[in-house]
Amino acid sequence: MNINIHTKLTNTKHKSEKTFCKKSVIMAEGKGRVCVTGGTGFIGSWIIKTLLEDGYTVNTTVRADPGKKRDISFLTNLPGASEKLKIFTADLSKPESFNEAIEGCVGIFHTATPMDFTVSEPEEIVTERTIDGALGILKACKNSKTLKRVVYTSSGSAVYYQEKEDDVMDESYWSDVNLLRKLKPFAWSYVASKTLAEKAVLEYGKENGLDIVTLIPSFVVGPFVCPKIPGSVYASLPFIFGDIEKKLMASRMHMVHVDDVARAHIFLLEHPNPKGRFNCSPFIATYDEIIDIISSKYPEFQIPKSKVLMGAKGPMLPHLTSKKIMDAGFEFKYSIEEMFEDTIECCKGKGFL
Repeated sequence: MNINIHTKLTNTKHKSEKTFCKKSVIMAEGKGRVCVTGGTGFIGSWIIKTLLEDGYTVNTTVRADPGKKRDISFLTNLPGASEKLKIFTADLSKPESFNEAIEGCVGIFHTATPMDFTVSEPEEIVTERTIDGALGILKACKNSKTLKRVVYTSSGSAVYYQEKEDDVMDESYWSDVNLLRKLKPFAWSYVASKTLAEKAVLEYGKENGLDIVTLIPSFVVGPFVCPKIPGSVYASLPFIFGDIEKKLMASRMHMVHVDDVARAHIFLLEHPNPKGRFNCSPFIATYDEIIDIISSKYPEFQIPKSKVLMGAKGPMLPHLTSKKIMDAGFEFKYSIEEMFEDTIECCKGKGFL
């Protein structure tokens, strides 16, 4: 099998990622208090889990729930949560609502973002809300006397959508918003908003002397603590969930394990001097190759053949090289086989398969 993996990986699951802790920006007693916005999301909740395991005290923000209908016990039941996790209500449309959650923190992971894949609202409104929310949070960060660094969660879609046909893209590439507005592909307003918001966040940091770095994960796959199947997990395994025709998004996917994403966020917080953008995407494979991996481990699934799926001729997404973050000292922990094994075992354990 010829899977195009541009990263040298090992199968060892528990290598130390503490290289820079002695030089960390967090030098006070213990690990310190940090804030994670969007704590109920796939990435946000896994970052919280990892932070608690690493000894951090965590503030997180969730949307208001006046009717008390949302179950967030998957956060409050995390190991260490009762002692070290505090949950705040906040809304991106009211950036000042994040002030209390940010107070006293040495770092913030801004993962919260409006999700509108169906383009139910005009792109201009989605983009304005995304940028205003991010900048409002950054203003609160600027006023903080304790905050050292902001790690902003961007998206691989903010890199690869352009007319260039380069097979490998680093952090110097940006998606072409004018092209998105012209062609209006699937989820185009989300892609435009993430691209423009990341640019605005980095520009704000330069203009205001705020230490900001951005992490750019590609399709995030792996286990999850949130109660619903994350969209990226569902879209990466359409042949497992029986929704091939509707959910095939590309003939080749770039992917990363959710635990590596969480660890990369923390790595950038702890690194003594990271700069700018960092891709986080060690794997790229076709659906045919993904099916081969899963079929060899789980033959019981009897994955159906599909003309749409097998030998698919959809968009060939480029590889987003992770050389920059690896050169800085980060090590990806998981192989592609482990990534899909962890995903499927989690889905089975939660009763989705």
